[in-house]
Amino acid sequence: MALKVSQRGKISPFIVMDVLRAGNKLQAQGKEVFHLELGQPSTPAPKSVIDAAVKAANEDPLGYTEALGRSDLREKISDWYLQRYQVQVPIERIIITTGSSAGFVLAFLAAFDCGDRIALGDPSYPAYRNILRALGITPVGLETNSATRFQPTPEILNSLHSPVDGLIVANPANPTGCMIDDYGLRKLCAAVKHRGIRLVSDEIYHGIWFDFDAETALKYDENAIIISSFSKYFCMTGWRVGWMIVPEELVRSVECLAQNIYISAPSISQIAANAAFDSIDELEKNVFRYRQNRDILLRGLARMGLTESAPVDGAFYIYIDVSNFTEDSEAFCRDLLLETGVAATPGKDFDPLRGNRSIRLSFSGNTKMIRKAVERLGNWISN
Repeated sequence: MALKVSQRGKISPFIVMDVLRAGNKLQAQGKEVFHLELGQPSTPAPKSVIDAAVKAANEDPLGYTEALGRSDLREKISDWYLQRYQVQVPIERIIITTGSSAGFVLAFLAAFDCGDRIALGDPSYPAYRNILRALGITPVGLETNSATRFQPTPEILNSLHSPVDGLIVANPANPTGCMIDDYGLRKLCAAVKHRGIRLVSDEIYHGIWFDFDAETALKYDENAIIISSFSKYFCMTGWRVGWMIVPEELVRSVECLAQNIYISAPSISQIAANAAFDSIDELEKNVFRYRQNRDILLRGLARMGLTESAPVDGAFYIYIDVSNFTEDSEAFCRDLLLETGVAATPGKDFDPLRGNRSIRLSFSGNTKMIRKAVERLGNWISN
């Protein structure tokens, strides 16, 4: 007799990880693969971070920390918000997490109940939708487009026929790279507060922007939950350390959840992350390289006739319309990888209804690899 299998795990896969596995398999067979599927900096963590980790490994017992995280790191993050955004955040409201992924789980568990409805833009990061479903919370897709810069707006929110309990917004966004300017963010926060719903603001790509800076939603909504990470701007993806900022009434709930689910974020990563704030000049050079890579990729795509992309304001993604070539983005990406070695993520990962017409390309890798990938993709498209 078959034993029961929970329905919680019967959610959609995170397709980009499936693409990564397929690309790694080809690499293991000796084939050249260009990883444009994964949102991961190709540069290592800053030298100060690595030095701090080595020193800690040799001198620190590296035991558990408090569930809320090390107080020295929380103080550094508080200082960061004051310097960058002119927002004062008490360290009591800052919680260190095992990457932003743990932050989302903790936020959804602490702020929402089974059966609640949470709005999010389409396209958007697929893990939002999948985590919500696994927790018994209903994701409500908001159809965005180029006119809204692929971001939720007060008008879209007000057009909903049924009430929602929360809204997730990412600024800059994954997969589009689109950003909400200060005026737009202020309006959106006002609309959320007027409706009495909880805002969850994904700010993990803060610092990676090209034409204007983003504000933190905390500036306009004191009840917002902020999710951030050392993974992207600070180049620490595999270190699995991030943070969240929550209103005072959620602190104890998040702490109890973290104690039981995670105990604490990795102590060596917390120690290392403390040094990341001393390496801004080094990190800004990476952002300059991302800008160069973006321009190389956009010019190359334009030569191929691929010009219908979301505005690339920040992060390190281009979300491009490929409907002139396919109506099946998964098959398109599968063939592209097998025939050229260029790994891309199908839009179906980000938009269940319209993603069959789009793909996401990451330009976070080194510039030489981006140039070679553009050449491979161009030759393949022209044939």
